[in-house]
Amino acid sequence: MNATGYFTHKDCWKHEMGEGHPECPERLDAIEDWLLATGIKDALDTREAPLAALGDIELGHDRMMVAALRGLSERLADDIKAGGPAYAQIDPDTAMNVHTWNAALRAAGAALAATDSVLAGEMENAFCAVRPPGHHACHDKAMGFCFFNNIAIAAKYALERHGLKRVAIVDFDVHHGNGTEDIIRGDNRVLMVSFFQHPLYPFSGADSQDGNMVNLPVPAYTKGMDVRELIEMMWIPRLEDFKPEMIFISAGFDAHRDDDLGQMGLTEQDYAWITMRIKDVAKRHAQGRIVSSLEGGYNLQALARSVEAHIRVLADL
Repeated sequence: MNATGYFTHKDCWKHEMGEGHPECPERLDAIEDWLLATGIKDALDTREAPLAALGDIELGHDRMMVAALRGLSERLADDIKAGGPAYAQIDPDTAMNVHTWNAALRAAGAALAATDSVLAGEMENAFCAVRPPGHHACHDKAMGFCFFNNIAIAAKYALERHGLKRVAIVDFDVHHGNGTEDIIRGDNRVLMVSFFQHPLYPFSGADSQDGNMVNLPVPAYTKGMDVRELIEMMWIPRLEDFKPEMIFISAGFDAHRDDDLGQMGLTEQDYAWITMRIKDVAKRHAQGRIVSSLEGGYNLQALARSVEAHIRVLADL
């Protein structure tokens, strides 16, 4: 048995938001090419992401929001046939093309299929190489490059469909996971721990008072050793007390020092260390069960190397 699953789908390449957009299909190319070049891909149990069922998407999102996105996708297809624009704008940074709906269903479907496989004992943990990302997608709106909140949906799915009692969400993207916080706020079955650069888009999270959140806003230019210290002091004790039965990771790699969308100073070694600490907690309380899904990371070389570091720890390579 390959201990680590790798979930992806070609549909995730087809979603794009226009020339020059940082959240681009080349991000997945960079990851795949690097994992192949380093030989890591051969050690993973690669699976095709299914389309998520709408009933499962609605564990995290308002039914009307889901219906509105689907309607927008259908209308866009009709408009294109009539010579209309190729994109439907959701917010200044976020747009749909005719393939976005399926890509978003695959991205959520990857996290759900990974959850099923890990809970069935087919693999110890899994990484989902998918886009669009998810952690800015709120209960009732898409925003910030995100349409469906892949990790929040998977966490709810583990609780509602698999009957787990406690799950943790770890978010190490440079941006605050406002959508995830919105979806799980006040749900004491979920503990969310995160750090993020502040102030920075979406300019939230610094004054969150919810008891099931451990938010660590840090200033620009914070380096990896400072983040490690904060994690050791603030995340780990809370995670140990909570004893999650499964851990979900919003794996954004844009806090890397080479990434222009943030101004933090992490390196691949920091991502390996963070993954190791999460894995320690998972081994003690969750039978090692982790599902990780790609969020940000926009410098292609730094992204590829950071994903490699993350997966090496997950897969004991």
